Amino acid sequence: MDIPSGMIKQNILIVDNDTIFRASLKNFLEKHHYKVSEAGSVKDAIKNDLMTFSAIVSDGETNTGLIKLADGIPVIVTSSRPSLRAAVDVMKRGAADYLPKPFNLDELKKTLEALIPQVRVDQPEMLGKCSSIKSLTNQLNKVAPTRTNILIEGESGTGKELVARKIHQLSNRADRQMISLNCAAIPESLIESELFGHEKGAFSGATAIRVGLVEAADGSTLFLDEIGELPLSAQARLLRVLQEGEIRSVGSIETRRVSVRLVASTHRNLKALVNEGDFRDDLYYRLNVVRLALPPLRERGDDITILAEHFLATHSKRHAKSRLKFNQPALKCIHCYSWPGNIRELENAIERAVILCDGKTIGPDLLAIEPTQKRKFPSYDTDKENVSLEDYFVSFVLENQDQMSETEISHKLGISRKALWQKRQKLGIPREKSRAR
Repeated sequence: MDIPSGMIKQNILIVDNDTIFRASLKNFLEKHHYKVSEAGSVKDAIKNDLMTFSAIVSDGETNTGLIKLADGIPVIVTSSRPSLRAAVDVMKRGAADYLPKPFNLDELKKTLEALIPQVRVDQPEMLGKCSSIKSLTNQLNKVAPTRTNILIEGESGTGKELVARKIHQLSNRADRQMISLNCAAIPESLIESELFGHEKGAFSGATAIRVGLVEAADGSTLFLDEIGELPLSAQARLLRVLQEGEIRSVGSIETRRVSVRLVASTHRNLKALVNEGDFRDDLYYRLNVVRLALPPLRERGDDITILAEHFLATHSKRHAKSRLKFNQPALKCIHCYSWPGNIRELENAIERAVILCDGKTIGPDLLAIEPTQKRKFPSYDTDKENVSLEDYFVSFVLENQDQMSETEISHKLGISRKALWQKRQKLGIPREKSRAR
């Protein structure tokens, strides 16, 4: 039974001390679009959160205690020494089914399909009527069904991950789970292991083999958020994946073939990073086959109100509060505010207002925003005679570093990039390459 587009099957845990059996079963289930985890014993199994699995396939001769620990998760018990008495016993203990070894793998597949309801993953909505959103939706519908890599650009909070999920759900890989990673949230020393996996003993602390996210995304979509924060060494490995379809884990001499569709996003100017030497030009051109630009919320006109009403309905339902409405001052406040945090900030403000609302109407006080509020940075007054060059430098750099590259900042200040770096160190405002934005 194939999985229809938009449907996803859940995770399976195999618990068996026979490594060959586990490998064979894992290979079979993954071919049928299940995500599979393995454990050699109950002790290893409970290191996982069992509630994240949709079903457990467990050797019954040593692991019957797992049925109780699974707490309602279907457990299919297998046995290489089957008997009617054993079958009755494990069913009394709460097993979902009993399969004597060796069993027909298709029989197991049918059993899983009967036990696990298919879950529909609804395609995320692209709300809005402004021309930029209509153009974006038109481009997205054209490129999503293809195999091409896609670069999504936009300020933080504009919905880049939503667009990535929409691309995945419209692709022919929608029957597999999309794998996501925020490159800015992982320490530079760990990101290669996270992406490409590692062998046991590859470095201090590598006590077991680890499968990387690229390999986990084989046959599916890999979404790399804030790819501009990826270290150069990891960029080189990623380029090989895109060029050759090959992956080599840290500490390994062997390569494995993978088929990964890459969707990347950034709020930074990648071309400027290329010019600065912080991003590989060959990787940039591999990514920049199709570029989708998300507009900031402040440039979307009446879409702000459409999104606000959508979030109000969503969070009213979530928090069991019916018929909530914005009053006119609140709507004016929402429309006039600059929303530096974009859609994410809008949704957070509305959810907070819904939670705090005791009546039926939400006013500006519950939104806790000011119509003319701007982003707050250390300020300077050029009319004052006692403004130092250092005050000006600090304020200018902090005010512009999220939108401008180091080359652009140094050019505006009339100094070299080296002088800019030296002043940053002296004044204690280094640029944090790995911080989450």
